[in-house]
Amino acid sequence: MKVFEVDGTTLCLALFDEVTNSKELLDLMQAGTLEPELALLNALLIPDVFPVLAAASKTLLAKSRQSLTTRTPHSELVYNYSGSKHISESLKRCGISESSTYILVARFGGSADEMAAIEKLIKGKEIDLEELERRANQAQIQKHYKISSLELGISSLADAITCRIASRDAL
Repeated sequence: MKVFEVDGTTLCLALFDEVTNSKELLDLMQAGTLEPELALLNALLIPDVFPVLAAASKTLLAKSRQSLTTRTPHSELVYNYSGSKHISESLKRCGISESSTYILVARFGGSADEMAAIEKLIKGKEIDLEELERRANQAQIQKHYKISSLELGISSLADAITCRIASRDAL
């Protein structure tokens, strides 16, 4: 687990593999009873933490302006990461599914007790965040974000995603 400072708030990120309770987590999240509240992202679509931090910054800005598009900051993080303006499509595509085994967990302002609870809640093996780049599904990311090979000739995958996250509302 790694803690990042984003716009004066902490964001705790943990990467899990071999997760066996995704269906249970998804059901709890959709019912609004997941405790502590989390953002659960499909880690196959994340080549680096930087785009997640950009989405987190955008989320915190929306929260400070009381203009969240979704119900919670954690669902807003998934929505902002997606790059799409369609909420349900964003949550389906970039959030976890019933069969997800490789997930990135994010928690704004998580205390030590909450982070310990998260480690018990997720039935899987925590792995280093450095695995993101190696295990990202580049073809799926390129298709989802419409990133051309030509663009990747002058930019990294993470930078291309970050650019789309930052500019989505301007388009």
